[in-house]
Amino acid sequence: MTTPTTHLPAPAASYDDLVDRVLGGDFGPDPRTQRVAVAFSTRQAVRHESRGGGYRNEVLSLRLAAAVGSCAVEPGELPDAAIEDCVGADLARLLGHELRPVRVAALDTYLMHVLPHTPANGARSWSLPAGSSLRKSRARARAVAGLVDAAPGARVLVVGVVNSLLEALRARGLSYVPCDLKGGTTEWGEPVRTDALAELAYCDAVLASGMTLGNGSFEPLRAHALRHGKPLVMFAQTGSAVLPRFLGSGVSAVCAEPYPFFWLDGGPGTVHRYRAQAPGAAR
Repeated sequence: MTTPTTHLPAPAASYDDLVDRVLGGDFGPDPRTQRVAVAFSTRQAVRHESRGGGYRNEVLSLRLAAAVGSCAVEPGELPDAAIEDCVGADLARLLGHELRPVRVAALDTYLMHVLPHTPANGARSWSLPAGSSLRKSRARARAVAGLVDAAPGARVLVVGVVNSLLEALRARGLSYVPCDLKGGTTEWGEPVRTDALAELAYCDAVLASGMTLGNGSFEPLRAHALRHGKPLVMFAQTGSAVLPRFLGSGVSAVCAEPYPFFWLDGGPGTVHRYRAQAPGAAR
């Protein structure tokens, strides 16, 4: 049985359109009246058991009331002063901050506050089991890969390489083109491309990290998917409340994972899955 949704705002036409609408009060209270109580960064290094390589994460998070919004950054690139600058600031000011990660985290925080991940807002929860970081990573990967609307044999451009996601796509009989700004190779020795936009024309679907919001590559991906009618699935720790606002405007599905992320806790967890509704369907 499908839980009915409330009247949700129309999909955003672009990232800038979404920011303008937030500033204009289309989604709720004036962001000039909403102040960040807490700002913090989370740093992580991981090497899963049985995996040959590892990686590092760093995430900026802002808190407004019960809502926490986040944006990943390249490790070591976030100035300490940025966190101090966010504390006590109103969200409207942070939406215009000189640092893109601050702007994205501020937008995510506001939208998490006014449109949390609930069934009424279109979210469907997916439980992650307790266990090791690898077990939880694989469980999340299945939740994400299941949103890719593509037949076996289709070629998926993966922007933001996560080995568990590649493993889950392979289990579905899908081929993939791994792409990440860092380059390198996958766990299985496959070369990782560095120019996602150059690969778009040769792929049937796109699976992209919310980190594309933080590095500015989201809009070209969204515009391509919208123009060509390709599935674009987003897996989002960065901008988990932002990306559902593009469903039906280039984004076909989102697996949203707000703070705290699966790699922070060995207990059970939850991600939230969204799908774009068919044209004309009641919201």
